[in-house]
Amino acid sequence: MTIIALSNIVLNTLAILLVILMVAIGAQVLFSALDINPVLGFAEQLPFVGKAISLNSLLDFQWHLLVITGLLPAGLVWLQDKHVRVDFFYSRRSAGWQNGTDLIGNLVFALPFFALMLPAAWDFAGRAWRSDEGSRNGGLNDLWLIKGVLPIGIALLALAVLLETISFLRRRAAARG
Repeated sequence: MTIIALSNIVLNTLAILLVILMVAIGAQVLFSALDINPVLGFAEQLPFVGKAISLNSLLDFQWHLLVITGLLPAGLVWLQDKHVRVDFFYSRRSAGWQNGTDLIGNLVFALPFFALMLPAAWDFAGRAWRSDEGSRNGGLNDLWLIKGVLPIGIALLALAVLLETISFLRRRAAARG
């Protein structure tokens, strides 16, 4: 299996999660309008949801899916050059100018950002793990799970930026010599 095939599988899976997110939003709006809370109760404590699925747990679930679908694919999107940029200015320049601009942006802005963000994100997730953090408002248990996605997503994006930066440096070296 190639990297492209694997990335397509990941992106398609995340697209399915977006559909699930939309269904969860619709369900939460419907149950809220009908004043149904809790939505579903359980006799035993279940992992992640506790003893009930409530409006707050549906809302927490939506935030979880939003984080997963927004942050985890960021590195793949970056590597495919599908990220947001001011293309009306950028696209009118030569390939050399574009590569130089991207290289400077990565070195001056992106990599220092990740150098500061990654330790903070790992600490944030670690504190949630150590305290076995859960929702205080009848939402989902085990919030450390979603907080663990933050450093993973940032690390994947940082890796993508690092790989792109190395590629830019190689192209510049090859053009010079």
